[in-house]
Amino acid sequence: MSDTAYTPPKVWVWEQESGGRFASINRPIAGATHDKELPVGEHPLQLYSLATPNGVKVTVMLEELLALGHSGAEYDAWLVNIGEGDQFGSGFVEVNPNSKIPALMDRSGAEPQRVFESGSILVHLAERFDAFLPKEGSARTEVMNWLFWQMGSAPYLGGGFGHFYAYAPEKWQYPIDRFAMEAKRQLDVLDRQLAENRFIAGEDYSIADIAIWPWYGQLVLGRLYDAAEFLDVESYKNVMRWAKEIDARPAVSRGRMVNRAFGELHTQLRERHAASDFETRTQDKIEATEEAD
Repeated sequence: MSDTAYTPPKVWVWEQESGGRFASINRPIAGATHDKELPVGEHPLQLYSLATPNGVKVTVMLEELLALGHSGAEYDAWLVNIGEGDQFGSGFVEVNPNSKIPALMDRSGAEPQRVFESGSILVHLAERFDAFLPKEGSARTEVMNWLFWQMGSAPYLGGGFGHFYAYAPEKWQYPIDRFAMEAKRQLDVLDRQLAENRFIAGEDYSIADIAIWPWYGQLVLGRLYDAAEFLDVESYKNVMRWAKEIDARPAVSRGRMVNRAFGELHTQLRERHAASDFETRTQDKIEATEEAD
């Protein structure tokens, strides 16, 4: 091991940015840094998000609900640029005091209801529209098992492996080895489960799949951290089969685009306010503006 030894101080004090891609938005305190109201569109469901894996969970869920014919799932999706600190605006913090995307305001009831944490949003929507989550019994419990598995394991994949392998200012062997081992263990958990099931919780597509696919599905499809070869993802054949099947769903393709502000322009739909936005292409308007500049 070549990592430099570090002796922790008796009391940790935040003295400087830690470096890395997201250093400018990391801090050891919560709360708003500036006043900024959130925009509100015409639909009862107002989503404030970015197309990271956690954000994609919710936009895929909403697009799947609309594909089933649930017109009440129409939504406005507003871009939250976490690189510029939008999540620390006063309006966003009121919706999610943890200042993380995604955050949802459901204005369909007598009083607006805030919903934060992606897993909570998935359950909220599944129960409201009676879709992608069994009502009771062992089938419901199995879906919830895997939903909570994802919520508990994603920090090891994203905050652990993804951070040290892709985003840390320097490459250190110990944390990369530690979290690569854990990422591969999680892939093996999924691969064994999917060896006996079409979808994560059984034969039916559910919020368990919608939660897990943006992380592990996109990882094996080569879309996260440029780490597919490093993790030998092709060896997880059942995960790969499942990932490709879900990737082919039209609602998933649409959900991946919403609130996307990176990658090639044709993959981006920075805001979504109607189904027709996928045809008019928000990114085309952006491209035209950039050319004019």
